[in-house]
Formats: sequence, structure tokens, C-alpha cells
Amino acid sequence: MRPPRLVPGARGAPAWALVPLLGLGLGLVGCRDAAHRAPDPDFQEKYFEQRLDHFNFESFGNKTFLQRFLVSDRFWRRGKGPIFLYTGNEGDIWAFANHSGFLVELAAEQEALVVYAEHRYYGKSLPFGTRSWQRGYVQLLTVEQALADFAELLQALRRQLGAQSAPAIAFGGSYGGMLSAYMRMKFPHLVAGALAASAPVLAVAGLGDPCQFFRDVTEDFYDQSPKCTQGVQEAFQHIKDLFLQGAHDIVSQQFGTCQLLSSPKDLIQLFGFARNAFTLLAMMDYPYPTSFMGPLPANPVKVACDKMLRESQKIRGLRALVGLVYNASGTEHCYDIYEMYQSCADPTGCGTGPDSKAWDYQACTEINLTFDSNNVTDIFPELRFTEKLRQQYCLDTWGVQPRPDWLYNNFGGGDLKAASNIIFSNGDLDPWAGGGIRKSLSTSVVAINIQGGAHHLDLRKSHPQDPESVVKARKLEAALIHEWVKAAMPEQQPTPRGGSGA
Repeated sequence: MRPPRLVPGARGAPAWALVPLLGLGLGLVGCRDAAHRAPDPDFQEKYFEQRLDHFNFESFGNKTFLQRFLVSDRFWRRGKGPIFLYTGNEGDIWAFANHSGFLVELAAEQEALVVYAEHRYYGKSLPFGTRSWQRGYVQLLTVEQALADFAELLQALRRQLGAQSAPAIAFGGSYGGMLSAYMRMKFPHLVAGALAASAPVLAVAGLGDPCQFFRDVTEDFYDQSPKCTQGVQEAFQHIKDLFLQGAHDIVSQQFGTCQLLSSPKDLIQLFGFARNAFTLLAMMDYPYPTSFMGPLPANPVKVACDKMLRESQKIRGLRALVGLVYNASGTEHCYDIYEMYQSCADPTGCGTGPDSKAWDYQACTEINLTFDSNNVTDIFPELRFTEKLRQQYCLDTWGVQPRPDWLYNNFGGGDLKAASNIIFSNGDLDPWAGGGIRKSLSTSVVAINIQGGAHHLDLRKSHPQDPESVVKARKLEAALIHEWVKAAMPEQQPTPRGGSGA
């Protein structure tokens, strides 16, 4: 064993490189009264020396990289409490830890150790440093490698903490929710159950309707205000008409773009830029202000429609609506539509920055996201993204061809007859819900539908403005998880009384 070496950490806290998990001094004690106080996890940021390639014994040998994770033992009852493992998704792990407080609340109630594991190629868990997103270095970014990372980390933690018999429950939201369900399917001997919130396991396996996503985004806005959706459609049509007339300067001026739009490519980029704002607003339509994917007010779909309808000129109204996403600070004088939105293999948006490159690669390999808008079943301009277009884009961008059938072949999509102990939760405001499991498949593969719920609302911490539906959903989730943990606990051997009886 080598002594731990200090590695710069985030949030002003020191982080230790663990070889593996060296120096994991959690300062653990027995049952704590603090477990029932206001939950404050006091996460420690740490690093685990993770294997580069779990499935090839030759190409990378035993080479490793540092995988970041967050851990809190504040509520843990050693020897009695479970392990709650959040399977990180496509971003910095702190973003998910800071916006999924239900895990912490539940850990305080059920005396659990809490672990947030960062996904390889995201945040600071970079197998090849800043080269990780370049061709020739990104090939180890797969769902299977990520699941193996989580399994290795979980087992190393168990060994280091002397908690080999502690049941583990996997948690995740969206892509992370898919991974939590997959963890239970692939490693049922390591994970006793999973909460998969807003997990589009059908859509990503290529089993959904390509028109569903933007149809459901439209429905969110229509339910808020039919006048709003009518105005949006008219604004998009007006932009298209002006372009056909060659009045590019009018579109640029009224919509407020930083560059003068002039080509069909610019028009498609503008439409994608605007459509992406609607996607984010529908996903984040929480009943209170949030900052998960950017600062948004309470009920942002309503606020956005109000902004649209206050403007008499439709294009200016559309500009105001998307400004809720792209100009939340009010300081942007114009929209740089190529800088603020980058088209990719995910029509719902990859974001910007290095993490967006990693997600683009995943959408070019295993994750199927061929969603269209058609201006018939939705309010958006016709923007097709067929499998053929996806294949060409991915070949040009990454030199790879997608494997559309792989996720279904590997994980089953919705055919989960052999699965058990998984909760699939979805909110009816979330456009991703239509690509997920919305009917219980057995007594232990349970669907929970949350009326008035946006994207994985149930994973967020409790809030006074929560709808009653999510309060009930969390209670049911807590009860099921408690039962799974109880069933997975090793039976206590009875203590012999007196002598041998011989």
C-alpha cells in the first residue's frame, strides 16, 4: 500500500487519490442521533484508482485512471445501514449531488452510507486527461465500462470499510437512472435494488416513436396556454417566410442574433437553438426556482409563455421566451446561436463544453436519440434526424457507426421479465417520460407516475411547493427500498446458550 497523495479537489475541500481507496478515514461511529436531524451530508470528495479497460486484458493491461466520487458517512450505522450508490451521468458529479437531496433525506432515515460515483469521461474522471475527448482516446466511453467502474468502486468501498454484507441500492436520474436500473440487472449480487428516475430505457433502446419527445414538449406548453403554442408556431413560420423572401436582416434584428443570418445552415441552427430552449423549460418545469441546468424561476413554462404573449410581434415574443434559458441574467445583448447551442447526435441537446463532446460520442455509439420535430404533431419547424442522418454525422464527427440494436440486445429495453427490485419513476410533465417504463411489469419492477412532476422531481430534496403526488411517490419509494434492504441483510446467527450440551 502506498500512502495517499493530495490531489486538488473541488469546493475548496482536499481530495485524496486512493490506491485503491487508501486513506479512506471516514471517522465512522455507531448509530447517530444526527441521522434524524436536518440532512447535511458534508460530502468528502475522493478519488479511486480505477481500471482503464475492464474487458480487454491486452490493449491497456492494468493501466488505471482516477475516478472521482463523493462520500458521506454522516448518517451511516456501521454494520446495520445500507449503501446508497448514485450512478453518475453525463456531467460533473457535484451537479447531481447538489440536486438530488432525496438520497440524503432517505439516508438520514435509513442510516445509510451515501456515495456519488462520477461517470468516466465526465467532470474530473478523465481517463486520458484533456485528450479524453479526442479520436483515438474516447473508445473506452461505453455504458458497460461505466457500470463496471461502479461495481469495482462499490466492492472496493465494501472491503475498505469492512461492510461486505451491507446491501447496496443504486439511484440515478435520466441517463443515471438508466444506469441504476442496468446495475441491478447486470450485478444483482452486488446491488439489492434500484431507483431509476426519469430513465428513458425504451427510447434509448430504439423502441420509441421518433415524434414522441417533441410532441410531449408541445403538450406541456399547450396545456399551459393554447395561445402560447399558436404564437410559437406563427413565429417560426414568420421566420421561415422572411428567410424565403431574403429578409435575413429582419430575422437577425428581431430575434436578436449576434451574427447576420444568411444561409440555410443558419436557419437550421436558429431553429435548433430555439427548440432546445423549449426542451429545457419542459424538463425543468418545477414548482419552485431551481438552478440545476441553469437558473430558472418557478413554473418556467408558464413564465416563458407569459413572456411570449406580452410581445405583440411574434418573433420578438419567441426571442423573449428562449431568453428565459439563454439570457437568464438579462445581460446578453444578442444571441450567439453557434456558441450557445451546438448541434450534435442528441436532438434534445448535448450542452456545451467538454462534457457535451463525451455525450455526443455516446449518442453516436450506444444511445439512440433519433427524435424528430415535424410541425404537425408539434409546434416546431421540421427538423429530421433519421438513423441514416445519424450514421453520417457520427462517421464524419467521430469515425464511428452507431449500433442501434445494442442497448436492446444487452439490457432488454422494456422486456424485463427476469429483472426485480427496480422502481421506474416518471413525471407527466417530463418529455422523457414517454420513453420510459410507465406500467409496473411485476410486483417488484414497479412504475410510479407522478402527476405534475417534471424531470426526476422525486430525486430532488423535499420542498414546501412539492405536489402531493411526489410526496406520496417518495414515501412509496422509501418503503420499497426499506423492504429490499431488509430482505438483503444477512440473517443474524443465534447466540448459543450455555455449554455444548454433550
